[in-house]
Amino acid sequence: MRTGLKPAHRRGRGFSLVELAVVIAIVAFLMGGLMYTLSAQTEQRSFEETRRRLELARELVLAFAITNGRLPCPARNIATSSPVTVPGDEVVTTATGCIGDAVTDYYGTIISAGPPLVTGGLLPARSIGFQQVDSAGFAVDAWGNRLRYVVANLTTPSATCPTPHFVNTVNLKQNGVGCQPNDLLICKSATGITGTTCGSAANQVMSTSLVVVIIYSTGKNGAGAAGGIDESANLNGDRIFVWHAPSPASAANGEFDDQLVWITHGELYGKLIAAGRLP
Repeated sequence: MRTGLKPAHRRGRGFSLVELAVVIAIVAFLMGGLMYTLSAQTEQRSFEETRRRLELARELVLAFAITNGRLPCPARNIATSSPVTVPGDEVVTTATGCIGDAVTDYYGTIISAGPPLVTGGLLPARSIGFQQVDSAGFAVDAWGNRLRYVVANLTTPSATCPTPHFVNTVNLKQNGVGCQPNDLLICKSATGITGTTCGSAANQVMSTSLVVVIIYSTGKNGAGAAGGIDESANLNGDRIFVWHAPSPASAANGEFDDQLVWITHGELYGKLIAAGRLP
């Protein structure tokens, strides 16, 4: 008598190897897409967090200027004994203003002698009250790379605008708002940079008569060799910097993921006047 049931060995046949391979391929494809999406979201969050930290640092620098009547000096990435400082503190003297890393690179290797044209170094986290720091006390971005800080100097001081200016309370008040920065320059590309210029007005983001402070992150790739020539321009110890939208390694000037914020002398003077620090 027939029961209508299939033999037991046919009822439990399961998947064939081909079917299993198809299922595994589909799962792998879905997982790969999910991992890519999560990675992209993580990178975007890190980018936005770094931007938030840079904007916060900018506000804290302005708050320091309002409180002290001057801009803070950079912290240094190398040990200093004169004056004695702790990590994250600005390095400053009354006579010369800032002692930054302008006559060295950011790791202490001497690249030139003589007075600095630009005083650069690290963001003085301890001096301005910046809280996102590494184990040594230096300000960091979302990837753990130390934030850089450059303050303008006067490359051609005069009797009415002696240097130090922006980092010296007495000089800043006595010199007044007539003294303008003339040493920090921001370009769109490292291509065309010649000496102390961007090479053309079209390649210029901010002129040398405007910027008094630059704060920047070296991005996810840090200060390594992964970046292109535009990133290298931000790490060579001179007074010319590059800023533009992020670009991949395949771009003409290579990878670029640095982020910059800056303060103009007009904004600084305006804040100091409003606070009663000037004139």
